[in-house]
Amino acid sequence: MKSPKFTVISLFPEMIQQMVAQGVVGQGLKHNIFELEVINPRDFTTDVHKTVDDRPYGGGDGMVLLCEPLELALKQVVGEDSRVIYLSPQGQLLDDDKVKELAESPHIVMICGRYGGIDQRIINLYVDEEVSIGNYVLSGGELAAGVVIDSVARFFPGVLGHQDSAHSDSFTNGFLEAPNFTRPQNYKGQGIPTALLSGNHKLIEEWREKVGQLVTLSKRPELMLNVDLTVESIRDLYLFWQGLSAQERDLLGLSGLSAEEFSLLLAAEEEL
Repeated sequence: MKSPKFTVISLFPEMIQQMVAQGVVGQGLKHNIFELEVINPRDFTTDVHKTVDDRPYGGGDGMVLLCEPLELALKQVVGEDSRVIYLSPQGQLLDDDKVKELAESPHIVMICGRYGGIDQRIINLYVDEEVSIGNYVLSGGELAAGVVIDSVARFFPGVLGHQDSAHSDSFTNGFLEAPNFTRPQNYKGQGIPTALLSGNHKLIEEWREKVGQLVTLSKRPELMLNVDLTVESIRDLYLFWQGLSAQERDLLGLSGLSAEEFSLLLAAEEEL
């Protein structure tokens, strides 16, 4: 079976190569768990200056990447199983569900815009979808391509040290991840939550799930509205929170959480 592949079309290929070469994703690339190809549109120009952009019709700030070099680059790499993405703030916001969907694609081709973007006709002819990593503007799509590769590659079997690691991170089940702790057991007067010292894996898993929900309610309460909760599950979570000591709440970063957040969540759920 062929390894999944990323192809990035960029005027700054070194940026992509350096980003992807690091950490666990870099190890995944090194061990051929996935492939990376970077194509520079300048290689498809025919003039002595290797021109890749020009002024936009109608005027305006910035230069626009020309159709022909991009089209020639795309024609070289796009196949039947390719999914062509233009990285743009106008695209669908990248979230955990989108990352998992992209991880099923055998070949992702990403176009990195620069300057004032790319000619709309290339989007019309070749792009399957536009993807955004946030509601802000970057000077180019390379950083966004790095984010897509890093987040998607983590779901390829073998990239992470533990097969289930990617499926237990924040956002995977709609909630944020519970806090993590390591040695020493006592650090500047702060200990370790008792549940994590129990050795009872089922208890620890249930505890982490509940704490992750509390962290979500405390830090990103809007995410709670996107999860299938019931009145009973909210009340159960409230009872779990009540059972935490003040010291445990401080230790878990939950000292700012109050009964009011549960009341608001319960009211919102009852309205649905």
